[in-house]
Amino acid sequence: MVGIRRGQVLVTGADGFIGSHLVEALVARGAAVRALVHYNSFGHWGWLDSIPEATRQAIEVVAGDVRDRGCVQEAVAGCSVIFHLAALIAIPYSYRAAESYLETNIRGTLTLLEAARALGVTKFVQTSTSEVYGSARRVPIDEEHPLQAQSPYAASKIAADQLALSFHRSFGLPVAVIRPFNTYGPRQSTRAVIPTIITQLATGVRQLSLGALTPTRDFSFVSNTVSGFLAVADHPNAVGQVINVGSGFEITIGDTARLIAELMGRDVEILCETERLRPPGSEVERLYADVSKAEQLIGWRPPEPGLDGFRRGLERTIAWFSDPGVLARYRGGYQL
Repeated sequence: MVGIRRGQVLVTGADGFIGSHLVEALVARGAAVRALVHYNSFGHWGWLDSIPEATRQAIEVVAGDVRDRGCVQEAVAGCSVIFHLAALIAIPYSYRAAESYLETNIRGTLTLLEAARALGVTKFVQTSTSEVYGSARRVPIDEEHPLQAQSPYAASKIAADQLALSFHRSFGLPVAVIRPFNTYGPRQSTRAVIPTIITQLATGVRQLSLGALTPTRDFSFVSNTVSGFLAVADHPNAVGQVINVGSGFEITIGDTARLIAELMGRDVEILCETERLRPPGSEVERLYADVSKAEQLIGWRPPEPGLDGFRRGLERTIAWFSDPGVLARYRGGYQL
C-alpha cells in the first residue's frame, strides 16, 4: 500500500459502518489517518468509539459536516488520499426527506471535490452503491449497465458519482469510483436486512418480519469490501474508472433469512409485512455483481466468494450481534 502510506489519508463518514472498518484497516497498514465524523453535541464518534483504544489513539478525529466548506478545507489540508464515504444511505428515509439527500450526498461531494482539487489531492475514492443500477436488466451486472434510480437515495448517488467523474474529466482530479454491492457485518444498522434478521432472532421472535422476500442481493462481508477500497486507492489503473466490488454471488432475501435462522438454530415463520415494502416501482428486484473488471484492472477478486464465503461471513456477523452488550446498543426491530 505504498500510495496510501506516502501521506495523510482522510476518511469521511469514518464514524459509520464501513468507514470505521476502513479506518481500522488503514491504521493496521501503517497509514496516517484523519477521520471526519459528523458533529454532534454529545461528542460521540459513532462506531469509532468502539474500536480498540490503540487504534483510536493512532488517528486524528475531526468533527464537522461535509456540506461546510470551511470544515472540509481544514479536513482535506495536508491529505494526499481521500476516501469519501460520508452520505445519507437509508433508502426508506429518502422517500420522506429527499432534500436532505441532495444536500449531503451531492452538495457534500461537490464540497469535497472542490477542496481536493484546490489542495492537490493525489487520489479521490468516491463511494458509490449498487443501488444506482436499479433492477438488473442483465446479470451479472457490469459497470456498463444502465443507471436507473429507483429511489431518491439512488438518484443522489448517481449525481454524486457523475460529479466526481466530471472533476476527473474536466480538471484531471485523480478520481476513482468504487461501487460496492450489499455489504454486511458487525456495526451495520438494523435498517439493513441482515442485521434486522439477526437481531429479531436473537431476541427470540417466532415470527420474522421482513419486507419483500423475492429480491436477490450480492452480499459481501465488510472486510472483503474494505479490501476493495484499499485496492482501488492503491492502484493507478483505477483512476477515471468505476469499479464494482461484490461477491459475484446472489441469493434471495427469503433464502438469506432461512440460512441465518439455520445458522442460529431457530425455527421461525417468515412474514412479509406491507409496511416494510418499498413503494411500487421502487423495489430493486435483482443485484448480482460482475467483478471481472476489478480483477483485470487492479488485481482484486472477492476474498470469500460464493455460498461458503457468505456462510462464514454470516457466522461472524451473528456472533457479533448476538453478544448481549451489542444487542443492548440496538433498539431492536427495523430502523430507517
